[in-house]
Amino acid sequence: MNTEFHRIKRLPPYVFAELNAMKAKARAAGEDIIDLGMGNPDLPTPPHIIAKLCEVAQDPKAHRYSASQGIKGLRKAFVGYYERRFGVELDMNKEVCVTLGSKEGLANLASAITSPGDIILSPNPAYPIHPFGFIIADGSVRYLPYEPNDEFLKALERAVVSSQPKPKALILNYPSNPTAMVASLDFYGQVVDFCRHHEIWILSDLAYAEIYFDIEPPPSVLQIPGAKDIAIEFTSMSKTYNMAGWRVGFAAGNPQLMNALIRIKSYLDYGAYTPIQVAAAAALNGPQDCVAEMRQIYKERRDVLIEGLAQAQWHIPTPQASMFAWAPIPEPFKHLGSMEFSKLLLTEAGVAVAPGPGFGENGEGFVRIAVVENKHRIRQAVRNIRNFMSNAGAALAEAEKTRAVNACDTNDSGLPPRAAAL
Repeated sequence: MNTEFHRIKRLPPYVFAELNAMKAKARAAGEDIIDLGMGNPDLPTPPHIIAKLCEVAQDPKAHRYSASQGIKGLRKAFVGYYERRFGVELDMNKEVCVTLGSKEGLANLASAITSPGDIILSPNPAYPIHPFGFIIADGSVRYLPYEPNDEFLKALERAVVSSQPKPKALILNYPSNPTAMVASLDFYGQVVDFCRHHEIWILSDLAYAEIYFDIEPPPSVLQIPGAKDIAIEFTSMSKTYNMAGWRVGFAAGNPQLMNALIRIKSYLDYGAYTPIQVAAAAALNGPQDCVAEMRQIYKERRDVLIEGLAQAQWHIPTPQASMFAWAPIPEPFKHLGSMEFSKLLLTEAGVAVAPGPGFGENGEGFVRIAVVENKHRIRQAVRNIRNFMSNAGAALAEAEKTRAVNACDTNDSGLPPRAAAL
């Protein structure tokens, strides 16, 4: 039987699989591993949201199929959020859809609008679903720089001039996962003007809009006049209200793209569980002090991490948003690469991080650190890393030995070193 499935073959090996196996083995052996690898919020969902879920779940009618586009009350609550937060007016029937998290919305939209061979533009590094949602849908991805600056805009122009066929869509993600970069309204304005002129869709992922520090609240691309002519934006309850496991998010914007998303979702799902949607509406309509408290907690954790690692001579740019730090590998370890350095942190310091290449080839030389443990645990992680870095000679020597053995094993194939690496 043929098990060479076409779409599965287009996906690379899961970069984190080896580290996950190492982490599981260490924990099974009783080792204390501080996991700062996965962006999985550890804070509790606010009590009033849970209370609403429990209340609605008592109603027998709430357990029937829900609405694929989302219940009216939740779409109305989301329209209110966009008006308060961004000054953007939305039609809840034509310009809003509830999704099973922003990830599902992006993947389903990719399936809805992509034809074989369509070219999609995506920053690199990027959250994996951004390029791979389109790769799964038989599209092709051309990569752009990840910083929202003039270099990005120049690369965007080159991509349009030199691509055949012309790119169909551009993916934006600011605040960014994994890099924590934040875009300005001026940047969005230039991108919207360019993409309107060249008739390119814009797909914006704004999942981290409410996690920001020491800056003005991050803007929405839909704030740009005329953006809804070409743009759709995805947001999520996962990070803002610590509802990651609840799987509820939103799409907002262009009616044509929205119609495509709603239509394909109507074939694939019946919408999120109704009590979850009602509770999500209660989150959006209710008191927002829980969001401010969450933001302050992440800021304090960020400061503990950045300041503590600086004392260990690991200097990391201070992120202005998101729950992540995008950390260049310290100089003494750079030659090891992101994967080997991540393994060393796990085995020698008991700290798990995400290797940069898991987010694209331009992530090499970096690791992503998520502040998803309390301050006490982050301080412990910093101490572990500081001790490891101050006594790294033996670990480096062992890592070099392992690399040499692996290189010999690889070259036993008869391929030259570069070919073997590819």
